[in-house]
Amino acid sequence: MVLSEDLQKQLAKKFEPSTMVEMKFKGYDLSFKTDEEGNAILLFMGKKTGQGTIKGERYARTLKKDREGKIFKDHWELKGKAS
Repeated sequence: MVLSEDLQKQLAKKFEPSTMVEMKFKGYDLSFKTDEEGNAILLFMGKKTGQGTIKGERYARTLKKDREGKIFKDHWELKGKAS
């Protein structure tokens, strides 16, 4: 499953650094980890279970920056099932 453009725009925003953020998006429960700069880097997408975990898909984000800190590669990759 490829992430929609709308979801990628939502995840491109800055969030609180080094935390887990939970939200809903178009009927899906999302939980994602942010890096020290507040970028979403690890995403769990699916339905929340009674224990609070997400059952669905797991994605990882690749962010590559040049020497000035400008992002030149931003890519989400499906890593498999999340349970």
